[in-house]
Amino acid sequence: MAVETPLLDQARIPADLRAFPESDLPQIAAELRAETIDAVSVTGGHLGAGLGVVELTVALHYVFNTPDDRIIWDVGHQAYPHKILTGRRDRIRTLRQANGLSGFTKRAESEYDPFGAAHSSTSISAGLGMAVASELKGERRNVVCVIGDGAMSAGMAYEAMNNAGARGERLIVILNDNDMSIAPPVGAMSAYLARLVSGGAYRSLREIGKQLASKLPRFFYRNAQRAEEYARGMLTGGTLFEELGFFYVGPIDGHNLEHLLPVLKNVRDAENGPVLVHVVTQKGKGYPPAEASADKYHGVVSFDVVTGAQSKPKANAPAYTRVFADALMAEARADDRVVAVTAAMPSGTGLDLFGKEFPTRTFDVGIAEQHAVTFAAGMATEGYKPFCAIYSTFLQRAYDQVVHDVALQNLPVRFALDRAGLVGADGPTHAGAFDIAYLACLPNMVVMAAADEAELVHMVATAAAHDDGPIAFRYPRGEGVGVDMPERGVPLPIGKGRIVREGSRVALLSLGTRLAEALKAAEDLEARGLSTTVADARFAKPLDLELILRLARTHEVLITIEEGSVGGFGSWVLQALSDHGALDGGLKVRAMTLPDAYQDHDKPERMYADAGLDAAGIVRKALSALGPATAAAHAAPRRAG
Repeated sequence: MAVETPLLDQARIPADLRAFPESDLPQIAAELRAETIDAVSVTGGHLGAGLGVVELTVALHYVFNTPDDRIIWDVGHQAYPHKILTGRRDRIRTLRQANGLSGFTKRAESEYDPFGAAHSSTSISAGLGMAVASELKGERRNVVCVIGDGAMSAGMAYEAMNNAGARGERLIVILNDNDMSIAPPVGAMSAYLARLVSGGAYRSLREIGKQLASKLPRFFYRNAQRAEEYARGMLTGGTLFEELGFFYVGPIDGHNLEHLLPVLKNVRDAENGPVLVHVVTQKGKGYPPAEASADKYHGVVSFDVVTGAQSKPKANAPAYTRVFADALMAEARADDRVVAVTAAMPSGTGLDLFGKEFPTRTFDVGIAEQHAVTFAAGMATEGYKPFCAIYSTFLQRAYDQVVHDVALQNLPVRFALDRAGLVGADGPTHAGAFDIAYLACLPNMVVMAAADEAELVHMVATAAAHDDGPIAFRYPRGEGVGVDMPERGVPLPIGKGRIVREGSRVALLSLGTRLAEALKAAEDLEARGLSTTVADARFAKPLDLELILRLARTHEVLITIEEGSVGGFGSWVLQALSDHGALDGGLKVRAMTLPDAYQDHDKPERMYADAGLDAAGIVRKALSALGPATAAAHAAPRRAG
């Protein structure tokens, strides 16, 4: 049942919101929170982060002249209330659904989303770029970056702040502190101080003081400047940000509009910058089940609003993430040199389970993928066996470290790449489409892809046993296919694939979990009278040349299949066939990859079907390769008898 929201109903866009008196804003915030909860209970998605910024969202759109003023939401998973207030309420129950709203900010979706986000810590860099562009155009525009305390652990945020502080552009950064508690408790006194130091009177006096002090000898001027900063820092915190060149304001209660509004108005009207406003909020605010949850309902499926119970269907097979965690724990029990590293995703990668059993051998370095990789490399130099568990899409953020600090030095860092391939509702920002291409091109790197959950167990064991350089293995989000599981993994021969089904005319060479679809396609082709071999490559690098060349010699058609971009496994196979003269005869080779485009969010099975990587797509590719006459002759399955 839809919630009653009489005031929110009248605030279709921020201009409507700004027509209300300030006294109505708490009620609008309460209605916005209720609407957010109700919408996400239907669609699933990120809940806790959005509930934590409801009042802040209302205040920002009330004080600033959006969309002319720019508001950039770092990561963007907290932007559901923002979407409701910016003309998208009528579509909010299409969140993360096919042809519906994105779960993150997206430029193509609304003029109120000035920058697309889903990976963290980009807002200040983008905001500074917008502020500089505004200045170059001679426009006075407010640019506001809302960044969480977790995202502030990434080096990119500090790189941007260092640049912004040195340049001095008008830029407003809202530090949404909802977890780290990096400041004293907020209250009336801190709110008063925030209003005072952000106001024009204080800043004018400060400038007068600076001008007077500037007449003194340099030694006295610098010490007077430091004395003022430290005195204010003792009262309000923020010395670090002051040293980076930001004027620090806060901390203030992010759920108290009486505190938020005057401070935001002050920084809006200030002539100089940059400014950092420290706002303290609570994830899941206003919804008891979320407030009581350990992860504050960070990500949820559909749920019952009254009880908070989530409607997760019973799994038919263990999730790949859990299989990885269990396999890694088995290796760690046998070898105390096995350690685990992640970048702020312990539960997403299964390392929360590993950490419970091996707390001193588990390292969560925060949102700092670059550091995670080089930290793991350092451990590898000392004889440890680091497993660096990072989503495929997030490892992109640490590519130079993979190249320079790991592969170039041939250090045995083990990369466990969760969320390989398409990820459904999270869409293109989280799709693991590129890791085969960007890892396999590196000298010294071994790249594996698990075809099912049992293969994943063996690949964890393979990685643990591999001490000759870096090794990576990829696996998808979601459940396995329900195969029999080994008690413990057995190391695989490096660079060796396997024949799963023998045939003679069409060869399907699969890398990763498309193997199940390849086997379905083989059944279909066999029923059409086309004898089909199915092979599991297991390794994208090094390739099993013996297997590939045998398939090329003994089949009319060879099709490679992978859940990755152009430039990956299929490209390596074609290179190998070319190098060995296997393309000089009548062999017909086709490479099936993800399309050279970003696919919008949908159910994974639909996305793979759209990409042509399901069984029907594989059959179509085989028939096309065989040519029109053969395809026509085998267009339909043959009847028995």
